[in-house]
Amino acid sequence: MLRLRIGFVLIAMVLSFFGARLVQLQGVDPGSYAAMAAAEGAVKVPLEAERGDILDRNGIPLADSIKGKMIIADPALTAARAPELARLLSDELSVDYFKTLTALRGRKERSRYEYVARRVPSTLAGDTVAALDEAGFEGISLQDDPIRDYPAGDVAANLIGYMGTDEPLGGFERTFDKQLAGVDGQATWQSNSGKGVRIPLRESTLKAAQNGAPLRTTIDRDLQWFTQKVLAQSVQQYRAESGAAIVMDTRTGEILALADVPTFDANKPTEADEDDLGSRALNDTYEPGSVEKVLTASSLIDAGKAFPRQRFKVPPNLARQDRVIGDWFDHGNIRLTLAGIIAQSSNIGTVLAADAFTPVELVSYLQRFGLGQKTNVGVRGETSGILTPGEAMTSQTKDRVAFGQSLSVNVAQMAAAVNTVANGGVRVSPSLISGSAVTDDGVTVGTDVATRTRVISKQAARGTAKMMEKVVDPEDGVAPAAQVPGYLVAGKTGTAQRVEAECGCYDGSTSVSFGGFAPADDARFTVYVVIHAPRVDGGGGSITGPVFSRIMGYVLGRYGVEPTNGTPSRLPVEW
Repeated sequence: MLRLRIGFVLIAMVLSFFGARLVQLQGVDPGSYAAMAAAEGAVKVPLEAERGDILDRNGIPLADSIKGKMIIADPALTAARAPELARLLSDELSVDYFKTLTALRGRKERSRYEYVARRVPSTLAGDTVAALDEAGFEGISLQDDPIRDYPAGDVAANLIGYMGTDEPLGGFERTFDKQLAGVDGQATWQSNSGKGVRIPLRESTLKAAQNGAPLRTTIDRDLQWFTQKVLAQSVQQYRAESGAAIVMDTRTGEILALADVPTFDANKPTEADEDDLGSRALNDTYEPGSVEKVLTASSLIDAGKAFPRQRFKVPPNLARQDRVIGDWFDHGNIRLTLAGIIAQSSNIGTVLAADAFTPVELVSYLQRFGLGQKTNVGVRGETSGILTPGEAMTSQTKDRVAFGQSLSVNVAQMAAAVNTVANGGVRVSPSLISGSAVTDDGVTVGTDVATRTRVISKQAARGTAKMMEKVVDPEDGVAPAAQVPGYLVAGKTGTAQRVEAECGCYDGSTSVSFGGFAPADDARFTVYVVIHAPRVDGGGGSITGPVFSRIMGYVLGRYGVEPTNGTPSRLPVEW
């Protein structure tokens, strides 16, 4: 009887415990316990947003997204055979064995969703999962994961940039990441905690992904390809260190091509030298040399301190303070007009003409041309160059600046400055983005916000253009190889000493360049080319002049620009 009573007491205690638990679950806090139960089988799946395309001016993709897959593991099903499965996956997908092993076992407690591999081509991913299923493995699934693709490989790669696995690592991809990336979504659903199978009719939620917006550039893909090809051939031919070239629409400031050599294939950035991944044309500086004489001469004409037919006696050398200024060619006492000084690219003549300016006056004009300031075209790391303020500039420095030394620029700055003369004296700020876009730093850039600033008078620009025509004249100029058959061409050569970064001194090498526009009497396009450290004798006329000619000839033909049949310049170069 005693045993029976003890038994009843024990049964009553057990029933009381279960009764109290039932009251707690159903009456006291049913919501929290329901949530806990749901969470036990809840699977949260991120939904990847598709990245916006980067387009050329005609809507052709320079960067887009193609179908890819991510391979997902459910550790509840993969942990038991993780070592064997990790070995198979690392062999098939070339993923790290130990990282894969960690994912298969679960990086955190009760994890039901772990990445094994990202951005896997759809066919490879499908074949891999099919092979695992056939081998009896469970818990591996696929999810859409677009792969970034660059259809034209190295075309405009220095501007477009490239992607890592999860983040942009350069170029427009990084500068405009917020616009391009979009916003990821998320799906949450209940699964059988033992099998990882979705339970029908159970609550699920979906937050759809918002795909990124496209970015349209001003680049003409085919022109960009041609410009890169011609530039690369020349850099190789002259065994140069690097080169850059830019093509601008004279009237709008749109950059149709901006080439850097060496470059890289944006689909294979890890195979490239790190120094080749950015845009040297915008991120590096150099001294522009004699192309800058165009800015000095046009400013003097605008200020009423010189004119194209003005006569100068040019000695064989010019003593200034403790320095002697010479010319690139040997000569005795010669008589040149201002047009002749530009045509023959005389340093001495330029300095004599620039004596009419104070340092403050010269620098004021150069700043209006855009030197010493970033162009803000949307490229990260763009340099502003170096231009000594007029108040701090010595007369000796002013002499050198007048013919293009002792100041530094980037390619876009110099192209926009030459384009100012082509555009009748109005500087149009250059653009690489069509319309407008906001950088991740909050700066709005593009053609919609381009500015127009009167720098020199129309008469001064026209007079300067006539002088620049003489540069390519086969009898009077130093760059007949820059001519484009059938067209009037205005241009200017440049050869400048290069500064060695470590010592801050000239290293004996040069940067040679040519900048110009056509048709000279009704400009449509401006082309500027610079080649750094060629290992052959020659200057801007012989090395970069032919590059200019090929690119300009191509762009004029591509855009159907007819010759103007204008009268060539008749300005005298000597007197």
